[in-house]
Amino acid sequence: MSKGAKGAGRQLHGGKITYAVLTLFTIGSLFPLVWTAIAASRTSTRLAETPPPFWFGGNLFKNLDAAWNDVNMGAALLNTTMVAGTIAAGTVLFSTIAGFAFAKLRFRFKNLLLMLTIGTMMVPPQLSVVPLYMAIAKLQWTDQLQAVILPTLVSAFGVFFMRQYLTQALPTELIEAARVDGASSLRIIWHIVFPVARPAMAVLGMLTFVQAWNDFFWPIIALTQAGNPTVQVALTGLGRGYTVDQSLIMAGALLGTLPLLIAFVLFGKQIVGGIMQGAVKG
Repeated sequence: MSKGAKGAGRQLHGGKITYAVLTLFTIGSLFPLVWTAIAASRTSTRLAETPPPFWFGGNLFKNLDAAWNDVNMGAALLNTTMVAGTIAAGTVLFSTIAGFAFAKLRFRFKNLLLMLTIGTMMVPPQLSVVPLYMAIAKLQWTDQLQAVILPTLVSAFGVFFMRQYLTQALPTELIEAARVDGASSLRIIWHIVFPVARPAMAVLGMLTFVQAWNDFFWPIIALTQAGNPTVQVALTGLGRGYTVDQSLIMAGALLGTLPLLIAFVLFGKQIVGGIMQGAVKG
């Protein structure tokens, strides 16, 4: 029996160097979050001292309460959840349908349209700010959540991502067999495309949700801190005064990060499973 056959099914173990590298990467990844929590538990005066604090203080809950009430963080978290959830759902839905069309359907100018779609990724978003703001002002959507949601319901990256996945994961023969059985395009999308694309849809939804949650550039233009702010817009109202209260800003940033951490703790296994399944199929 060959060595490869004998080693089949055995669990691989990393060496000491592998664990050392992984430990360093883990510490480096967690440091910004831990430092935010440490800064949120201190006073702004202590943060300005040298050397800065490297352990928690006793003002964490006081600063969290002040940040929560100072900018109505509860409403901001609700708005951000609605915005990020709607954008993620719309991006996954439309990108999957468009990706299926580019991957498996035949129509005129398909390659040209795909190139144009991908080409929009190279256009800086700052170039579209002025005409986009003029459009939402004419629609009287200023300081309303739809002004942030509708312009980002479809992303070129999402279309390209789903197209690349479905090109390999979805057999053309399966679609042809469904056509022979008389299935319509909507039925094929619902019963064949969506189940096959589920791992990639989970990954795209997670990436889109996090990006929409952390988006600052367009929401700060379309929304106001006193009207319908998202978390990132609300944070701009913290620590105002003659001197900036850094500890209060850090407390607000910690509040804005906690929902993402809770979501990953609750659904982390499903998210990682979807990524691994998509990697194997791809």
